[in-house]
Amino acid sequence: MKKLVHSLWNHSFVRFLLVGVLNTIVGLSIAYLLLNAIGTNYWVSTFFGNCIGAVVSYFLNKAFTFQSQVSIGSSIWKFASVILVCYVVSYAAARGISNGLLGLADIQSKGWADNLAVLLGAGFYTISNYLGQRFFVFRSSSKLQRKAGEAS
Repeated sequence: MKKLVHSLWNHSFVRFLLVGVLNTIVGLSIAYLLLNAIGTNYWVSTFFGNCIGAVVSYFLNKAFTFQSQVSIGSSIWKFASVILVCYVVSYAAARGISNGLLGLADIQSKGWADNLAVLLGAGFYTISNYLGQRFFVFRSSSKLQRKAGEAS
């Protein structure tokens, strides 16, 4: 059991998910606050929620998840690109799926559609963001990181 826990802890996706829980709580809280309490639209709410979550994500993933030694200067533009592409693709797809599902159920509420889309988008975003960060942003050629990557 101890070996399983150690193996899971050393797996970059498990660490990514732990960091993701924290930045998702931060990002979704802000997105839902902006959407429901302040009344900003879907795109503004999800954009600002994800931006703030992304700042938390960058520093925790660089230091904890991937234990990357890449410089901020060489990784920040890659990180921002991955975040932006994942955001647009994930939340646009989620919005279409949400509208389609609720249309099939004959539910015509914009509020329901937007809230469901935020939740679906968060799931799509998590998976695509991990792949982009793991294989593009924080990829390293060092032997130590290659060995750690093999364990994940």
